Amino acid sequence: MVEDLVEAEYTVHDLIRGRWSPRAFSNRTVERDKLLILLEASRWAASSYNEQPWGFMIATQDQPAEYAHLLSCLVEFNQSWAQSAPVLMLSVAKRCFDNNGKENRHAFHDVGAATSNLATQAIALDLFVHQMAGFDVDKARSLFGIPEGWEPVAAIAIGYLGDPQTLPAALRDKELETRTRKPLTDMVFTGKWNQTSDLVTD
Repeated sequence: MVEDLVEAEYTVHDLIRGRWSPRAFSNRTVERDKLLILLEASRWAASSYNEQPWGFMIATQDQPAEYAHLLSCLVEFNQSWAQSAPVLMLSVAKRCFDNNGKENRHAFHDVGAATSNLATQAIALDLFVHQMAGFDVDKARSLFGIPEGWEPVAAIAIGYLGDPQTLPAALRDKELETRTRKPLTDMVFTGKWNQTSDLVTD
């Protein structure tokens, strides 16, 4: 397991402390059995009415045509570093419930839960995941024949950690920054919005 653990304010599991989103990836192939474990972890995420409204497009560098298609959907900035990741994915959400056809307003939330499971499981396998908003949704929908009612959510790079020195200077500096988060006092409220809960105050 990775040893670069963030200093959390309270004791949380090392799998959470070790998760982050690098841009420097090794060219080491991700083993098929590990990819299957990641996908299985995503499969067991919680979802509204157990709808499981997620799907994934996946391409590895040993599938050059499929990989090139997925890479081409990324914005140029993301292409510049993600092309070193041995695995690219696209998460997709089903917008309506199967049982009644009504809008599932929790679909994106549930896809996020599935990919969070995947990203946390990755840390247990010494792998890293970087999710990206910067991709062409319409191009992805067209290239991969994503049907009506399904919405591309995020592009995802997966691989073993690479050498930050291979990145351009600006990205290298960002890669080496200390990871931080907003304090709980900025996000946990009681009574009314923006009224900080006594639970998280000193």
